[in-house]
Amino acid sequence: MFRRFVAWGLMIALGLVIALGSNAACMAQEEFLEDVIKQANAADDTGKVGELDNKPERLEWLRDNGFGMFLHWGVDAQLGSVISHTLVGASDDYVQRYVTELPKTFYPKKWDAEEYVLLAKSCGMKYIALTTKHHSGFCLWDTKTTDFNVMNTPYGKDIVREFVDACHQHGLAVGLYYSPEDFLYAYKHGELIKRRPHRPSPDSDPEYVKFVQAQVTELMANYGDINVFFIDGRGKKTTKEVVWTLQPDCLITRGAIESPEQTVPGQPPEEVWETCMTLGTQWQYKPQQLDTLKDGDRVVEILIETRAKGGALLLNLGPRPDGFINELQEDIMREVALWNFVNREAVIDVRPWIVTNEENIWFTRNKDEDTVYVFLTRQKNWDRKDRREFVIGSVSATEDTTMTVLGHNGQVVEYTGWEPEKAAPLFEQKEDGLHLSLVPGQRLLNSGAWRNPVVVKLTNVKPSCKPPLVVNGKAKGKDGQIAFQGELKDLGDADEVLVGFEYQEYLGFAENMYNDEWTATELVKMGKPGAFTDTVKVPGNKTYQWRAVVKHPRLKMTGDHSKVSVK
Repeated sequence: MFRRFVAWGLMIALGLVIALGSNAACMAQEEFLEDVIKQANAADDTGKVGELDNKPERLEWLRDNGFGMFLHWGVDAQLGSVISHTLVGASDDYVQRYVTELPKTFYPKKWDAEEYVLLAKSCGMKYIALTTKHHSGFCLWDTKTTDFNVMNTPYGKDIVREFVDACHQHGLAVGLYYSPEDFLYAYKHGELIKRRPHRPSPDSDPEYVKFVQAQVTELMANYGDINVFFIDGRGKKTTKEVVWTLQPDCLITRGAIESPEQTVPGQPPEEVWETCMTLGTQWQYKPQQLDTLKDGDRVVEILIETRAKGGALLLNLGPRPDGFINELQEDIMREVALWNFVNREAVIDVRPWIVTNEENIWFTRNKDEDTVYVFLTRQKNWDRKDRREFVIGSVSATEDTTMTVLGHNGQVVEYTGWEPEKAAPLFEQKEDGLHLSLVPGQRLLNSGAWRNPVVVKLTNVKPSCKPPLVVNGKAKGKDGQIAFQGELKDLGDADEVLVGFEYQEYLGFAENMYNDEWTATELVKMGKPGAFTDTVKVPGNKTYQWRAVVKHPRLKMTGDHSKVSVK
């Protein structure tokens, strides 16, 4: 009751009803686009507002439950275009058609919020976020602030209401995306549509600030509990004040915590973080997506890497114009659902291990126990009867260590007659590391072959060593060469380590997660902290992603991901 009273008072005070009136060149453009997006999303007010802030227990909730679904959907889904951004640089007649014609044909008769909520739950996701209003200004809820909303379409129903109700019904945390930047608002106020800078300012223009406050008040006061809020673009301070005033327990991700886009950081951030990423290369529905969608195995690998680095993955789908789930996207998510149904304990309630990975073997640890999960990736066509051997350097067994393969009881492999002696996983601690021997065991597909990562659970284990630390320095590209600089900060518990660099071609802002193969330079020995360098020849007129590397006797560590262009 108190919350409703506060919300009603704020709505009246704000005046809710507001009248509205070359390859190198391509790569440079991609880098420019990425920089602009980062600047637009990393406003100066990231963090708390006055005494208002994310509650510690809500941040811990995200650490525990770091897998969610993102839904980008707007009135221009009918065109299969990039969401909203076609308005930037558009002619007046295009803007007029966009605003007047698209709402007349927006009729998502197959939209069923429960379908998306239940798909997310099947995938082991803990929250789901919907774009209530993207930069175009089109609102998916029954707003009194603008006529440019879903109620003035043939559909004529409050999509945000349907979405929130479905989340509440099925116990999934509710997430709302909101853009304070509003292209239609800018256009009607005589401004050129653009994002850098967006005019008028949602941070400082009094009338615009009231407009943002009114919209956010509607979202936070009219739909019950909202668990997660994602703020895209300028106007974060104003938005956060309303969100945290009306719903103090709401977790704000972008706008209050580190939130990279379309990438996973090379080095794990120290604080709570969330990355948002598309299933393909576009946020909204894209008809031409056959060649751009990540397959299920790659999505699982990205989830593993994100959780191994302590982050949350907010994975985006784009509903079709009619509201239905795109079949290609759903098929991929069903593959993710199967993997996570088997292995979910390895990605929920976990924290980073002392290292994120040893080459293609990744790690998480249970937040409350001496339990480590070992993700064996890149094991293609691993038949359930095929025993394979692995050695890991960062984990040491104890007298009480046990080993299991998630999803499998270790006693029966169907149609083999092995049970139980040949089916059991085995481990042995040796001087060079912990040796693992196992079969996948469980029959998950008719063929018996399994392409997704197998996960091993090790209980009562301990770290085997102190890891080293390396950081990137600078890199300079010129005349078909890259000159790298790195710095060894700490050798860990080793007397001597090997250092060098790894690099790969940078494919573009949305495409960078498709390339996970690295070329390594020759490693050199170092016996104390300090700087090191190397130079490599590469094809010119390209941009490269690179990182410094240090190899300890038991494991390898890397620096963050940096970029350099070569002429």
